[in-house]
Amino acid sequence: MMQIDKEIDTSGLNCPLPILKAKKALNEMSSGQVLKVIATDPGAWRDFEAFAKQTGNELVLQEKTDSAFVFGLKRR
Repeated sequence: MMQIDKEIDTSGLNCPLPILKAKKALNEMSSGQVLKVIATDPGAWRDFEAFAKQTGNELVLQEKTDSAFVFGLKRR
């Protein structure tokens, strides 16, 4: 199990709010730390893939649960 340094729940928020909240949280973190994001917006799946590619942060977790999408972003 990977270490999660910070977790944010963006359930109920639609694009682009989950990405914006993740970006803000990552800016407050140190390099190598992992941010866990919980989202319910179906568009978040591709949004977080694109966000990771564009920003250089590593998408280390991407899974779908019964009620949400869960992402792990490792700060560059």
